[in-house]
Amino acid sequence: MTDTADRFDSFRPDGEATADRWAGAVHLFDDSRGAPGAVREETAIELWERARLLFEEKAYTAAAKLLTGLVEEFPEHNAAGMLLARAYYHSAQLTRAEAQLRAIIDRDPVDHYAHLMLGRTLQRQGRAAQAAPWLRMAGAFEHEPS
Repeated sequence: MTDTADRFDSFRPDGEATADRWAGAVHLFDDSRGAPGAVREETAIELWERARLLFEEKAYTAAAKLLTGLVEEFPEHNAAGMLLARAYYHSAQLTRAEAQLRAIIDRDPVDHYAHLMLGRTLQRQGRAAQAAPWLRMAGAFEHEPS
């Protein structure tokens, strides 16, 4: 886990503060009730929020690093799994994106967005023939009557 004090001083290359700079910063002022200098670990919710901020900032590799641990700890949480797959996709970790998307589809076979992302991931790897059925399935689920 990352120390909040390290994030507090983080800046983007253009000099602007990173989006996750303030995530958890209030804990810098906590009465730590522990040993002096003890590092407080982030909760799962704080990690989720920071990963979302990093993803929004297009820091996809950093977001994926945070999300990997969350998905391992909470594999049934499809939102975290999908954000991890998207972070892998956008950071060109396509094999990892594919594996994550297949795991999501195994848990939720009617998630149209997971099918769409898997199709796009396969296309991006030059596997158009393998992508076609996933894209068709995504289209069928998307247009399913309510």
